[in-house]
Parts: sequence; C-alpha cells; structure tokens
Amino acid sequence: MSTVKAAVCHAFGEPLVVEDITLRGPQMGEIEVTLKAVAVCHSDISFAEGAWGGSLPAVYGHEAAGHVTSVGEGVVGLAEGDPVVVTLIRACGSCPSCAEGKPTICGTPYDGDKGPLTTADGGTLHQAMACGAFAEKVVVDQSQVVKISDDIPMEAASLIACGVITGVGAVVNAAQIRAGQDVVVIGAGGVGLNAIQGARIAGARRIVAVDMSEEKLEIAKEFGATDGVLATDKKPFVQAIRAMGRGADAVIVTVGAIPAYDQAPRYLAPGGKVIMVGMPHSGEKSSYEPVILAAIGQGMQGSKMGDVVIKRDIPWMVDLYQQGRLKLDELISGRWRLDQINEAIADTKTGSAKRNVIVFAD
Repeated sequence: MSTVKAAVCHAFGEPLVVEDITLRGPQMGEIEVTLKAVAVCHSDISFAEGAWGGSLPAVYGHEAAGHVTSVGEGVVGLAEGDPVVVTLIRACGSCPSCAEGKPTICGTPYDGDKGPLTTADGGTLHQAMACGAFAEKVVVDQSQVVKISDDIPMEAASLIACGVITGVGAVVNAAQIRAGQDVVVIGAGGVGLNAIQGARIAGARRIVAVDMSEEKLEIAKEFGATDGVLATDKKPFVQAIRAMGRGADAVIVTVGAIPAYDQAPRYLAPGGKVIMVGMPHSGEKSSYEPVILAAIGQGMQGSKMGDVVIKRDIPWMVDLYQQGRLKLDELISGRWRLDQINEAIADTKTGSAKRNVIVFAD
C-alpha cells in the first residue's frame, strides 16, 4: 500500500479536491506506473459533471504516461523503469470482441469500485475508466499500457493515450479512408485535430474542418485541413460540399453536440458514412431520415477510442511523431500542476484549449 496525491470528485459539478488516497500494489497481471503527465480530456469533465452517472467518490483521468515502478505476477514484456503510455482500454483478450481484434469494446466488465483505490480512511473510491490517472500513481491491468521509446517527452506521450488514438483511429481504422477520398471533421478541438491529422496521413484529397470558431479553423489548417467552414453559418454543409466538389466519403463527428449529429449526414456523398466519436450526455437524442441513408447506401457507425489495437497502433503513432509526421507538442495548450487541476479544467471548458496537461514533478 502507498499513499499518493489525487484529485477526487466527491460531488458531480463541484471542484475536484486534491487529497491523499491509498493505492494498493499491483496484483496478478497488473503494473504500477508513476505518472509524469496526464492530459485533461472532455470525457473526464463530462463524468465529473454527472453527464453519464457513475460511482462517487471517484478519481478520473485516463490520458497518461509515466514509468513502471512495480510489476505484479504474470506480467509479460514490462519491467520497472520502462516508459509507458497508460490507456483506459482494459481488454481481457479472450471474449468475442477481443478474439475478433476489437479490444476497445471488450465484453468483460470491470468494477472500478473494487479496484486498487481507497480513501485515506479505507472507504470505497472509484477508479474511473479503469485508470484513475488524476493521481501521482496508478495501478492498471497490463493490457492498458504500451511500452514506448524513452526519447519521447512524457507530455506528448500522454496525448496518445486517448485524444490522438481516438481521432487518428476514427479515420484510419473506423472510416478506413483511402488516398484521394474526402473527409469532413466536425469539431476542431483535441480529438478533431487528430482526426484531421489522421485524414492527412491517410492521404485524403480534401479535409474540411467544421467548427464554431474562426480561430480553431485556422489552427485546423496547421494540422492538415484544406478548408474550413463555420458551423454557425446558415447551411455549413453546402459550403463544405462546394469546397469538396461533392459530398464526403466520411464525416467524423468529434463533438458531443446533438446539432452536429443532426446535420452530419447532410455532408455525405452517396455511399459515405458518419463516424460517431463525440459522446453527448445520456438521454440526448439525434434525428435523421433513414430513407435517405437507405436509398443511397450511406451509413452511421460508432467508433470507440478509434477502434485501436494499442500494441499495434501506438508504436506506429510514436514512430510518426519521431519522423515529424504526427504533431503532438503542438497540441499542448498549457501545462499545469495537480493542485491546479480545477483551473486546467476551467480553461479546457472555455473551448479555446487544444489539450491541457497536468505535469508531475520529478
């Protein structure tokens, strides 16, 4: 057992409280990672606001990187001192989804109330998203981590754990974009910029960014967008289609906004598909005309965490970064300490930040 500092959510919608918690050591198949960086994802914010319910008190955070500091029995290929990316993708390896190469939708449940965290006085503390990475250390299943080279900065590496794999993977794995096809990305935030990068890496002909901010549309062009359309325009899909000369082969919706989902099919070419990445609050509903999708062979497909296989895709993305073909450092808007996490969250909620990162002192 060890005592670590963590940012704990005691009540939905209230500021997180940085306090001491207890972390047990790694058991069979688990590893302990001392974190160097954890990014603030909008999913963490939505959870902390109660958008999807869940147990309290809880420790959120799931986009992290650090070094292995302890290894449980049965762990293969990882040792103390290894630099790793820590993800929320906990996979059993044997359920039907895992057997089909889809670990992001592993069917084996995990109860975060019975995880490695407890309050300082021994009470239940929920390990959210199987990570609980708004803390100095985590204990996670070995399936959740990938060893990386030791020359990549930890702040940059942490981004790969969620925003990067989700955005790039939505284009490459879910949409399976080929060279010469056209892509629309709705939302030019952290995930959207990575979807734009994914489309560029895949060789898309036209990459149209759609956002409510002119400033974000300009940033999107730095990451590979060929065109930008303001979502606040009367008919943004008309402008996007005009820029492409036709409809899109794929529309990647990276925001959890119902109006974005309502309009997404209107950007599509015949045979195109909407890739649903952004997560609205529970209970919110979108509407569309099924007859149109059916008549011209269009589709709508969910994509969780970019449909990645982390031990395949993360090393590939690290290699792209090292070659200068995948921007990571440029995604970081600000660096904050753990005791500044509420300020980092507030800054993220303004919509102006690409990614804010909590950095832990050596």
